[in-house]
Amino acid sequence: MLFNSVDFAIFLPTVLVLYWFVFNKNLKSQNLLIVVASYFFYGLWDWRFLFLILFSTIVDFGVGLLLKEENNQLRRKVLLWTSIIVNLGILGFFKYYNFFLENFIEAFSLFGMPIKANTLNIILPVGISFYTFQTLSYTIDVYKRKLKPTSDFIAFTAFVSFFPQLVAGPIERASHLLPQIKNKRTFDYSKALDGLKQILWGLFKKMVIADNCAEFANQIFADSANMNGSTLVLGALFFTFQIYADFSGYSDIAIGSARLFGIDLRQNFAYPYFARSFAEAWQRWHISLTSWFRDYLFIPILRRSKDIGNAVKVKAIFLQFIIIGLWHGANWTFIAWGAIHAIYFLPGFLQKKKKNRDYSLTNYNYQPSNFDGLRILRTFTLVTFSMIFFRAESINHALSYIAGIFSLSLFSQPDFMNMGEALITLILVSLFFLIEWRGKNDQYAIEKIFNKYNRPLRWAIYYGIVFIIFWFNGKPQEFIYFQF
Repeated sequence: MLFNSVDFAIFLPTVLVLYWFVFNKNLKSQNLLIVVASYFFYGLWDWRFLFLILFSTIVDFGVGLLLKEENNQLRRKVLLWTSIIVNLGILGFFKYYNFFLENFIEAFSLFGMPIKANTLNIILPVGISFYTFQTLSYTIDVYKRKLKPTSDFIAFTAFVSFFPQLVAGPIERASHLLPQIKNKRTFDYSKALDGLKQILWGLFKKMVIADNCAEFANQIFADSANMNGSTLVLGALFFTFQIYADFSGYSDIAIGSARLFGIDLRQNFAYPYFARSFAEAWQRWHISLTSWFRDYLFIPILRRSKDIGNAVKVKAIFLQFIIIGLWHGANWTFIAWGAIHAIYFLPGFLQKKKKNRDYSLTNYNYQPSNFDGLRILRTFTLVTFSMIFFRAESINHALSYIAGIFSLSLFSQPDFMNMGEALITLILVSLFFLIEWRGKNDQYAIEKIFNKYNRPLRWAIYYGIVFIIFWFNGKPQEFIYFQF
């Protein structure tokens, strides 16, 4: 079920009515409703994969209870690794089996030792990368005694499967989400209204910006060999706008929907295209995933090293970013994308700047200083370059795309079908980023910027956004991160 569908427009209010008016007197009933609604929501994609979510839930719930009673360190490690192997084993099979098998066969063929092996027709379960990391964080935190395990199976199942963030995040930590599920919620009108505003902004991002940009990005990347350099630059820009509006739009709808249930999810995007450095960009982009790898991979690697020199830091950074790339998909293009960002990230990290960096943009109400403006432009340009690898079908496709950009045709006029519609989309993108800049210090762009207007004008603006969504919505596209 897509957030930008009629089905969801019927599903969400129905669940909310049941949640607040039928099951509101009993917390367990509310949590059970969340579980049933979440499994129904997910089952509409493919009901067979519900058993995978349930299996992961049972494994990590059971491991958590066993860890609570176990004090022997060796047995605790066995329990932890049981959870890790089961969860990553399932993820690895469904997501990476064919990728590793094909590369294994190709590697042996290079040495004159051809191997015959058949790949499998494996369907990737939607959201498996997200809920796997969510359940893993629970087990790891319980193992480290940072979190007390829960004995409430329904609450834990609701934590794992909570439908607003089930298939594409944010990746929640049990320490943040589970207490909210275990405690009684009361309806808060102002919080619900805030949630609706964030949903509205998320739908604008997805349906007006992302889906329109997708149409032109797909067209240019599909026929890149026949496009001139300036058109290829435009294609990279369209995809860069698309992926941000698509994924942050999903996060906004997820966070806004959760708020309607009295539950707060973590901010997942904090205006990353306004970042002045790559460290700042990764503090602002897909925050829940970045912090997950920082806490459960990068920091543990450094702590295990007796001598934390630059060599160890470089290895840890490359390992983290390459795994982040691989997390996005079983393709060398994602690994290359991750490696590029490791290269981007290293210089600033190795300069040993202050740990408590100030990434606030509160000093700039209308425009940044010339110096910071150039830094934002530099960071955005290099991020756009890396997105060519993210979007390309293969490494060769990415390299040929880049070669096409760095040709004499770069200085010619962009030329592809529907240039007029593309220009309208660029105008909408410009309007979008102007609003994002004005609201850059809030959780989402339109959270507060219209509050200074009187109520009739505010509502006129919100209805105007609704009108733009219906008038300019592009050809419907699945959310990009569903494939991850």
